[in-house]
Amino acid sequence: MTAPGESKRGPVVQDWVLALVVAVIQLGGGRNANLRQTGVHTIDALGYVLLLVGPVALLLRRSYPLPVLLVTIASCVVYLLRGYGYGPIFVSLVIAFISAAIVGSRWWTYPLAPIGYLALVWPLPAIVGHPANPWLAFGMIAWLGVLVAIAEGIRQRQAVLVARRQRAEAARRDAEAQRERRASEERLAIARELHDVLAHSLSLINVQSSVALELFDKKPQQARSALAAIKTASKDALAEVHTLLHSIRNGSSPPDAQDVRESGAERASESAIGHRDSERAQDNSTVHINGAAEARPPAPRSPAPSIEDLDALLQRARAAGLTVDTRIIGTAHKLPSVVDVAAARIIQESLTNVVRHAPGAPAAVTVRYAADSVEITIDNARASTPQSKSGTSGGNGILGMRERAHALGGQLIAGPRPSGGFRVVARLPSRVGAPEEAQ
Repeated sequence: MTAPGESKRGPVVQDWVLALVVAVIQLGGGRNANLRQTGVHTIDALGYVLLLVGPVALLLRRSYPLPVLLVTIASCVVYLLRGYGYGPIFVSLVIAFISAAIVGSRWWTYPLAPIGYLALVWPLPAIVGHPANPWLAFGMIAWLGVLVAIAEGIRQRQAVLVARRQRAEAARRDAEAQRERRASEERLAIARELHDVLAHSLSLINVQSSVALELFDKKPQQARSALAAIKTASKDALAEVHTLLHSIRNGSSPPDAQDVRESGAERASESAIGHRDSERAQDNSTVHINGAAEARPPAPRSPAPSIEDLDALLQRARAAGLTVDTRIIGTAHKLPSVVDVAAARIIQESLTNVVRHAPGAPAAVTVRYAADSVEITIDNARASTPQSKSGTSGGNGILGMRERAHALGGQLIAGPRPSGGFRVVARLPSRVGAPEEAQ
């Protein structure tokens, strides 16, 4: 990497070298040209100073391109008006003109070409008694045209290079924004998945622990059942968390974070994740305790939730004492895995909210299958006992359910029912992107 000081020093050195070369050319070439011409004024100290004005001015051509051009024009005009012969004094003028045309405005630079021609070639030299050769006057017109064309070509090339750099920078910023957006979506999906995995189980554990504490002395048998339900719910929650962490460690995303337009690829990635998890389980199948190798139990695995078997999906909620009725309308058909998981999570979260905010209220789950969509409705009646205000509230359950539905191109509506209670309605597409292959 070039240091800032070195990057600034490079152009300065180039300007000094250029000025030195132009000074040598103008001093030596001007003297020789003046000696070979007749009827011209012999170069004196002023002539040599005028020959050096242009090269010295070129040292500032990057910072002050237009003033440098005007200075070189003035030095050339004075040089010719003094009667010195034509020579390489025009070298500094050409360089100054190109620099000003590239860096500055063309509307201020290009008009100076014909003005310089009128002042240095014709007719001003002829008026003051120094007429130019007709062939020289005609040739200077051609050279001025070439000079303007060269300046415009360099200017256009620089504009193209600047546009390319701007496009590359814009593409880099867009790629960086895309990476940040994907990372944000991944974090959001992981947070949502952890919430859905833990909130449902912890809510049931909270309810059952309250029941166990209340009945521990009076009805120990029912308290035992509540504790057994707590054990089962906590075990299932640990298994689901472990499965989710395995997916994250192996570079996989939660189901709703994956590209829903590539559902076929998602199935392949899930099978690959399962294969990697099985290999890791084999590698970690032994653990050394006090120098002895003992078999390590396999990592707990939990299948992804599904609405294909509503009874199994609702088993935990019912074990916690929640009364849940189910109804299926239409012909059930296979759903893409991302849609199936999202529907199951929405049902679980809705029932978790019933347990939290309407304890003792019965609930009903309705699944309506259509040709291109599936609609899930979760209703619960008004709680039989008023909810205590000391509990936690203001969670992200409804927001997470709505994000799941929108990520798949569906919609979710949640709100109180006119007759009391609460209703959640989610409509999800039964196809995500291209239809999945028949299985």
